[in-house]
Amino acid sequence: MLAAVIAVVCALVTGCDPGVGPLHLRIAAGNPGGVYLPLAKPLAAAWAADLEIALPEVQETQGSLDNLARLRSDQADIAFVAADVAADQPTGIAALARIHDDYLHVVVRADSSITAIEQLKEHRVAIGAPDSGVEYIAHRLLTIAGLSGRVTTRQLGFQDSLTALTRGEIDAFFWSGGLPTVRLAEAAGSTRVRLLDLEDFIPRMREISPVYGTATIPASTYHQEKPVTTLLVPNFLIVRSSMPDDLARGLTAGLFGARTRLAEVNPAALSIDVHPGIETEPLPLHPGALRYFREGKP
Repeated sequence: MLAAVIAVVCALVTGCDPGVGPLHLRIAAGNPGGVYLPLAKPLAAAWAADLEIALPEVQETQGSLDNLARLRSDQADIAFVAADVAADQPTGIAALARIHDDYLHVVVRADSSITAIEQLKEHRVAIGAPDSGVEYIAHRLLTIAGLSGRVTTRQLGFQDSLTALTRGEIDAFFWSGGLPTVRLAEAAGSTRVRLLDLEDFIPRMREISPVYGTATIPASTYHQEKPVTTLLVPNFLIVRSSMPDDLARGLTAGLFGARTRLAEVNPAALSIDVHPGIETEPLPLHPGALRYFREGKP
């Protein structure tokens, strides 16, 4: 258990005096429409129970960029971050594990004449919440497609984007999330939305960042007429490199031990597994996390 190293850890983590009180960890999670926040809450409870620490604080945030900034400024101790964001700013951080993968969605109304990314020119597009991983990848794709400065962009989170689209206030929106994104599946089931295929842009996006993969979103996921090809974006659970090894190991073990509980909240957690979990390149694994993977035991 973690209790044996509390005195050492308290000297390095905010919210705890050595030898006095419990360890208080802060998790930079995400917004209500995404995957990070729903996963962070049961994970915090699992860590509290399994590692015998105080219930970690789960912070509602804008997303990956916000989370990384909080970690770097010592406003958080653990953060959910998209791999492309982490890979571009790796100094001073390390991964506990690769967790679930996100799929990039570009969503239009079912009755829209837009059938390809290029046709977004001169249209209104929501690109994600400010400082989110969605906004980060949306800017990249729009640039690759030659649309930077040629679309009217709005910074909206998932639920606001979906609402604006169904009301006709925007023509498309970007979203990066696990499969399925429940609220999107509900909207698609009533034939109000559909997805654009991104296959033509994947090679150039991979030239920008090798962390991007290629994936297919099956037609059945959102009741579409046919599957679409899109970008796969891994997600990492990260900490500062200075975190004590014993704490990092304990958190990593707790993550995999909580997999079943996390999957009850969101099916995306089913992809949390030790085999892909160790694949965090180009971000290094924290030495404590690496020890967990090498030991191969709880």
